[in-house]
Amino acid sequence: MARINLKGMGVALITPFKADKSIDFDALSRLLEYQIKNGVDYLVVLGTTAETATLSPEEKSELRTFIADRVRGRVPLVIGIGGNNTMAVVKEIQQTPSDKFSAVLSVVPYYNKPSQEGIYQHYSAIARASELPVILYNVPGRTGVNMLAETTLRLAREFPGKIIGVKEASGNISQMDDIIKNKPEEFMVISGDDGITFPLITLGAVGVISVIGNAFPREFSRMVRMALEGDYQRALTIHHQFTELFSLLFVDGNPAGVKCLLHAMGMIENELRLPLVPTRITTYQKIHDVLKSLGSKL
Repeated sequence: MARINLKGMGVALITPFKADKSIDFDALSRLLEYQIKNGVDYLVVLGTTAETATLSPEEKSELRTFIADRVRGRVPLVIGIGGNNTMAVVKEIQQTPSDKFSAVLSVVPYYNKPSQEGIYQHYSAIARASELPVILYNVPGRTGVNMLAETTLRLAREFPGKIIGVKEASGNISQMDDIIKNKPEEFMVISGDDGITFPLITLGAVGVISVIGNAFPREFSRMVRMALEGDYQRALTIHHQFTELFSLLFVDGNPAGVKCLLHAMGMIENELRLPLVPTRITTYQKIHDVLKSLGSKL
């Protein structure tokens, strides 16, 4: 099985929409070129930031093909496939063409609130079914259940080379540090939260799967690389330049914030699919003001 290096900055791609809520493939093509030209290390396709829950199976297939064709192997692609019905997730993984992708990112089952054993069995089934290596995704603020460090470590030890890392967005630094301290050497811990990427790298994380990277791939990937190289002072300077945006982008939900930012930059329409709606006018203005301020600093 080919190994993907998740070191650096991956970007959780948004899905641009037109005013009629159809997918804006022209804007997506521009966004992909913008990412690649500005140094993204890999792209995550159809993650939760892509509003995947509101996409039809046909749209997801069309997006997979379109993105793979436009990227043409210039950066690795990770495919998001997750859900709260294990058998359905396994079936989707088995039916999704894997030749253009380097790994599967799969979220902890949401709403069901499974036990730690249930989470372990869910990922065990996925690991056995997938031809691609698997990245766990722990985001209890959205799923309603936290995958404990002991469960993550159990999966890492029992499926070496198959379960290759975890995107950690629990917000629990001590839990993440526990994983980093006790994990197998090749297992990768990836920040799932832009705001704690810098401190998490200093603890031993390999990088981030970023939301803000949609808008600032060059600047944020630069911060990540500096931190990974131990150039902490310069990395911290860039981190602090984004501090206000870290919170603003999520105050009205994700990806409403980053879509607002990309719209202010003239890259996409400010459109989401219900039940998500655009940011409030006050949030939009604050984001616009921060963007103007950043323009003179970056």
